[in-house]
Amino acid sequence: MRTYAKPIAAVTGALALASTLTACGGSSAASDEKTVTVYSADGLKGEAGDGWYDKVFKDFEKKTGIKVEYVEGGSGEMVQRALREKSNTQADVIVTLPPFIQQADSKGLLQAYEPQGSDQVSGADKSGDGKWTSVVNNYFGFVHNKKELPAAPKSWEELLDAKYKNKLQYSTPGVAGDGTAVLIKAMHDFGGQEPAMEYLKKLQANNVGPSSSTSKLAPKVDKGELLVANGDVQMNFAQARSMPNLGIWFPAKGAGKPTTFALPYAAGLVDKAPHGENGKKLLDFMLSEQAQREVSAIGGGFPARKDVKPTDANAIELARILDGVEIFEPDWADIDKNLKTYVDAWKSATGS
Repeated sequence: MRTYAKPIAAVTGALALASTLTACGGSSAASDEKTVTVYSADGLKGEAGDGWYDKVFKDFEKKTGIKVEYVEGGSGEMVQRALREKSNTQADVIVTLPPFIQQADSKGLLQAYEPQGSDQVSGADKSGDGKWTSVVNNYFGFVHNKKELPAAPKSWEELLDAKYKNKLQYSTPGVAGDGTAVLIKAMHDFGGQEPAMEYLKKLQANNVGPSSSTSKLAPKVDKGELLVANGDVQMNFAQARSMPNLGIWFPAKGAGKPTTFALPYAAGLVDKAPHGENGKKLLDFMLSEQAQREVSAIGGGFPARKDVKPTDANAIELARILDGVEIFEPDWADIDKNLKTYVDAWKSATGS
């Protein structure tokens, strides 16, 4: 594993099926032309129907008459489901966190399509061949219970303290995007695969155990069942509206600076999508100026378009959360190529 220290500017369980999918993706187009099916990592749909997806899907249906069929799970879970269905495609659009969007591409699940507005997405946040583009920018992070643990831990090393035994949990690497992010950040902060696995082996003494969905951890932190869990800034910021005890923080290595990295929601048009034209329209709509302006105000995230610069209260608070945090850029090509090796090393180190 290469170590990454290139600073750049600061700026996911059970499946939730919103409505019943058609039995056969290949033959549904003629009978059900006014639908589009989205497979997505969790985080953008609100617990109370008040998330960015809720608003975007509602506005999209009102404008086009096309209804969004929504399936949610961990990033890796969504890719694996789409892969199993490759001979009978069900999804039109897939939205996952890195490195799973790259994995979807390398497994032939995506077709090239550059949505309107994608020219305003930075090169690092989209593929060079048009297979995927970020629709919401985001950053990896952790949450703590502000009531039981008023001061957030400052370092990875603090989490080894006995007071965190059975009070700490992170989602499963290789299954959840944010869980995989734990590995990526640890390997960066500790300077490589081996020292990161040595640390995570020690941390396992305090870890509650596996979780395929990161979004299910924040409610446990809010209730005090957990003191600390992993997450991401957008999802946790949005959850905090109904979970007042959530605090976002970023661990450092020892006395160093806290670090994080961009973990955007990246969307691609599925190869042989049963409603491909509808999928294109939805991707265009998600990258429209209107939808992008609502990313922070409604979704608690960061716009993917660099020409959209929100000034709402959420945008100001999100910038404050990242103030003083060093943002590094992972080598996604390396991670995509060696992900299985890193996940296997984590399983071996932690006995998972």
